[in-house]
Amino acid sequence: MTSTERRTPVYFLSHGGPNIMYEKAHPVYPQLQKIGREITQKVKPKAVLVFSAHWQGEPNAVEVNTFENTELIYDFYGFPDHYYKETYPNKGSFPLAQRVIEVLTKHNIEATGTRRGLDHGVWAPFKVAFDPITNPLDCPLIQVSLFASESPSQHLALGRAISSLRSENIVLIMSGMAVHNLRDMQFEAARTLMPYAPTFDEALRAAVEFDGDVEERDEKMVELLSRKDARAAHPNFDHLLPVYVGVGAAAGDMGVRLWTLVEGSFSWAMFRWGEVGEEGRL
Repeated sequence: MTSTERRTPVYFLSHGGPNIMYEKAHPVYPQLQKIGREITQKVKPKAVLVFSAHWQGEPNAVEVNTFENTELIYDFYGFPDHYYKETYPNKGSFPLAQRVIEVLTKHNIEATGTRRGLDHGVWAPFKVAFDPITNPLDCPLIQVSLFASESPSQHLALGRAISSLRSENIVLIMSGMAVHNLRDMQFEAARTLMPYAPTFDEALRAAVEFDGDVEERDEKMVELLSRKDARAAHPNFDHLLPVYVGVGAAAGDMGVRLWTLVEGSFSWAMFRWGEVGEEGRL
């Protein structure tokens, strides 16, 4: 790929709960830090566009945060008081948000601007990956919603629509979970590895890393949701759909799983599509 053809990579982060900010001994903590440093020190984007499992727009339309000063949303319950006092410095960009709306509209995806805070699917993992003191993200951060649907094809199309932004030195980050079953975590899986977690984690890796034509890869991604273990791994597909946006945005770039950890009823898999410069897994 020549310098004129260079595109930024696309990332998928498994973000966990807001407690990830404090659990420095958890194996995922240094992995998020490594990805953050890769983005700030090697990719050096002019902006970051992020999609989170915790924001759905309309069934056939998405929303884009167009405000430059964005507050935080404390969209979680039952945590200690200090969780609800956390801050994360961030700055949006109205011109870039309008550019995103323009690109989406050009690809026949209805998109409207709105004012919305960053949900914990963004700011909690970003506080680890892009620590404001040790590894600040010194560029605009713009959040875009998912569709309010569970259609894999819609979200693949959403990713394809914004893929061209990679050629403008904008990094696309998807935030969700590779396996996410809160119900089982609450009742029985906190210390027990649930059988669906490793099987779906591996099936997701195989689909993301499929080394073939784009159409066949997309078919494999769609087929994932028909697996017998899919609804156990994801009672609601909201935490999985950001992966589909990432696959769509990848265009012809191959995906690679950077790291994974399966525990209980979760998988913390991280993915990247496209080249960084110095290739290699974390």
